[in-house]
Amino acid sequence: MTTKALRIAVVAGEASGDVLAAGLIKALKKRYPDAIFEGIAGPHMQAAGCTSLFDIETLSVMGLVEVLSSIRPILKLKNELIAHFIKHPPDVYIGVDAPDFNLRVETALKQHGIKTVHYVSPTVWAWREKRIVKIARATNRVLGIFPFEQDVYDKYQVSYSFVGHTMADIIPLHPDQAEARATLGLSNDNQCLALLPGSRGGEVAKLLPVFTDTVEQIWQQKPDCQIVIPAANDRRLQQIEQYLQTTKPDWLKDSRVTVLAGQSREAMIASDVILLASGTATLEAMLCKRPMVSAYLLSWLTHKMMMRLYKPAYFSLPNILANEALVPELLQEDVNPDRLCSELLNLFDADTTSLTERFVELHQSLKQNADERAAEAVLEVINE
Repeated sequence: MTTKALRIAVVAGEASGDVLAAGLIKALKKRYPDAIFEGIAGPHMQAAGCTSLFDIETLSVMGLVEVLSSIRPILKLKNELIAHFIKHPPDVYIGVDAPDFNLRVETALKQHGIKTVHYVSPTVWAWREKRIVKIARATNRVLGIFPFEQDVYDKYQVSYSFVGHTMADIIPLHPDQAEARATLGLSNDNQCLALLPGSRGGEVAKLLPVFTDTVEQIWQQKPDCQIVIPAANDRRLQQIEQYLQTTKPDWLKDSRVTVLAGQSREAMIASDVILLASGTATLEAMLCKRPMVSAYLLSWLTHKMMMRLYKPAYFSLPNILANEALVPELLQEDVNPDRLCSELLNLFDADTTSLTERFVELHQSLKQNADERAAEAVLEVINE
């Protein structure tokens, strides 16, 4: 190993990647305190010591069609990022999720002799399996968070390490709901519903109106139900508060409603039931051992394309991991206040003991000391 300080590029594209990358950065810093980290970083990565060269919000776009409206700034960012790292080569480039962006950057950098790692396997197990050929060209190794991914990479003889998920290491197997409620100032006497409409601006714009309309139906049946809405970041907080101020001004004055800057995990643990956008948040809700309803709205064209390409029977991560319908998952026209209200009321009144037991089993399968295992894998790549 060279005596000069390691230079490590880390690029995340959204809130979930920011969390994973921050844990990896901390683990690498334990081994190499003088290591220099730079790339595209969210608040957690920056707090861990990563310098952000560009705004992470530029990459926070979801959907096959939706990304087209942002293509110019994304391409400009990609070209500037590649040029920067070719001029200032890091010891390794770590692309965290955001595969459509990161794999292109990794391919370009690898062609210039820069080692690359992709953290979080693209969903080759779900659709477009042949992408793994492109992944092999782009990366020296893939770090995966789910155990079932190994078979696909072995099939194509692509270097892969299952590391587990950092949230599974951090979140207790049996979270303390009373403690979470005390932290957030919520009553223990009334039921609580957490709303998580997403970490991207487009998600929140689509789902928050439906979620709030659903709450008003819930209140007809459960007038004392507490509502907690954690915002994924400062921009989402501003977006949520602006929507409530202009559309439902009484909400911000309602003692039953608590809007939070961050603290999504505490909000999940404090709740009795969660209504949330499908994505990594469903995994976190599972690790928090809370029943949930997962919802998502896609553009018409993206939905039609995914219907043809997507292979698994489920789209919510708890269901995919279990290979069974543990949580209700709703798409498109089913994402309406009547249906959401019905599903949520069923969960409020249900015995969730067996569901919690399944969540604990799945939690244990992902609890692998992920940050340390990922750091070891990155260092192996550097030293190869």
